[in-house]
Amino acid sequence: MGGPSTERKQDQPAAAERGRELSRRQQELRDRIQYLNFQRRDRVKSLQQTEAKIAALEEFLGISDEVGEALDVLSQQLFSETLNILQEKLTIGLQEVLEQPIEFKATPAYKNNSAVVEFSIEKDGHSEDIYRGQGGSVQNILSVGLRLFALAQLDEQEHRRFLVLDEQDCWLKPDRVPRLVKMVHQAARELDFQIIMISHHDIGLFEKYADRIYQFRPTSDGVQVEQVDRGPYEPDGGGPG
Repeated sequence: MGGPSTERKQDQPAAAERGRELSRRQQELRDRIQYLNFQRRDRVKSLQQTEAKIAALEEFLGISDEVGEALDVLSQQLFSETLNILQEKLTIGLQEVLEQPIEFKATPAYKNNSAVVEFSIEKDGHSEDIYRGQGGSVQNILSVGLRLFALAQLDEQEHRRFLVLDEQDCWLKPDRVPRLVKMVHQAARELDFQIIMISHHDIGLFEKYADRIYQFRPTSDGVQVEQVDRGPYEPDGGGPG
């Protein structure tokens, strides 16, 4: 018969197993607590970052009206500076081509939160119709200048610097056509533009400033295209006459 000593020997393995199970559970709890501490620290850090962003947004919103007003002022100043340049350049163009004291005016205005511009011309202090002034020659010159100016503002990566001018000299007297061609030639070189001018005026009016001249002749078979021979362009005003 077994006695108390035998029962104690049988309980020892069970006790040891319970001890190991208890240690395992304790380790699991320690790991879990450590993981939760990591999670808590991450949450606290995230909360602090969010609170910092909220504070920055509140600060920005607090000055947003002032920033908006400042940007509006800067935009208006930049717009006015751009118009001043436009006025200066087109006034020079008008005076050089027409040889008259004509001034181009670009007056800014703001309607319905949008910028608008009113164009006009003045001669000797008197306003003239921009569409009929000088028999339409003013419109010819301004049309060229405004197109060049507008295209020059576009992104070169998305828009090729190329312009076709179709009979932009139609209202100009023949003796003024070379002056317009000179203006276009100089602007094309300064702005790095490729420009094609189509005209019904005599070829001789273009020889001094055009890089290349092509003549189109109607024939019974269609249209004949011929490149006109000319000497090299000379910036000092030389070249064939």
